[in-house]
Amino acid sequence: MHNNSTKIFKLEGKVQHYAWGGNAFIPQLLQQQNTSGQPFAEYWMGAHDNVPSSVVFSDLSVKPLNSFISEQPVDTLGPVVKERFGRLPFLFKVLDVKDMLSIQVHPSKEAAVLEFAAENKKGTPLNASNRNYKDDNHKPELMYALSEFWLLHGFKPAGSLKKVLQAVPELNFLLPVFEQGGYPELYKVVMEMPQDEVDSRLRPLLDRILPLYAEGKLPKTNEDFWAARAANTYNEGGKTDRGIFSIYIFNLVHLQTGDTVFQDAGIPHAYLEGQNMELMANSDNVLRGGLTPKHVDVSELMKHVRFEPVTPHIIKGITGEVPEEQVYVTPAADFELRSIRLAAGQQINLVSNTVEIFFVYEGAVDALSGEAHVAVHKGEAMVAIAGAVTAFKAQQETLLFRATTPSVEAKTTAS
Repeated sequence: MHNNSTKIFKLEGKVQHYAWGGNAFIPQLLQQQNTSGQPFAEYWMGAHDNVPSSVVFSDLSVKPLNSFISEQPVDTLGPVVKERFGRLPFLFKVLDVKDMLSIQVHPSKEAAVLEFAAENKKGTPLNASNRNYKDDNHKPELMYALSEFWLLHGFKPAGSLKKVLQAVPELNFLLPVFEQGGYPELYKVVMEMPQDEVDSRLRPLLDRILPLYAEGKLPKTNEDFWAARAANTYNEGGKTDRGIFSIYIFNLVHLQTGDTVFQDAGIPHAYLEGQNMELMANSDNVLRGGLTPKHVDVSELMKHVRFEPVTPHIIKGITGEVPEEQVYVTPAADFELRSIRLAAGQQINLVSNTVEIFFVYEGAVDALSGEAHVAVHKGEAMVAIAGAVTAFKAQQETLLFRATTPSVEAKTTAS
């Protein structure tokens, strides 16, 4: 199959065709045809049991990455990550957000373990549409904008929240709710409001802003733009999606290419538009709060939301293992994202202490480790295992992303 001394391999990810995805960006990146015009929403690189990537050996035989790791966990993950996580702790993705994603919150690790076990005990099938917990893991996540990117991220600080509730006449009724009960009461009111009241509260607002949206008169910096778009995307059968309230309650964040944002457990968020690289804990646990045709379990969602103001923080990279590498440090122990820019002909040497996934976003590199040689072109991925010392030589100007697990030593100095 493969010899044990080989430490780098080509990796083939899996496309997820969720309805909100665009139909051009990911196929072009992966150099795939999409003649039927189906949505290409996410490209997964990782070892999640539901959607594992494939390790490609030199004889072109393949094996799912989760099996590859579980057969020799210490040799692949290295002793520290094996001991701490027992599996590849992260999942790496490319996203193309054409339609807004559902407002969502991810549970903490402790909560995920308990709730996953409880749902299993109830006998809810893993693939059931009303299933809340897909695995026993938390899902903190970091996103790196590959384009201009818009998202909702956490509750607005009190001053800006009051300002918007005052400025939008149809939302004035929420001001006293917020002033008396703070964030928990405000969110509870909009999330537990009977559907007919949601309709009657939001209809006048939508009647006012939808014509402006249709005429192109609303800028994306205005919550009204996204509220109108959400109504066009998600309102059906005369029902108005209650997630529209959240567009005004949460921070509307506009990122430029290269900006990175971290979303920890309990921070409500929703991607609105753009492309990004996303690195997260190895989980598919999502609790939804609207802007979705999918299952919304309000009482479950409310258990996990952090009811606190958030000031969005754009993470700046710091220099990594080599000067060409930028590291985006977060509190997450499961993953660390790095970006590497190389000029044509430039070579760097990197050491992998655990399983690392490399993805070429622009350009192409030749990777050499021992006897193994892997050519990685734009839209392709490679995996290195513990102990790999790899020389990367850029065939042309290259932007390479590296997904890894921060070393235990590094984490203590960073915190």
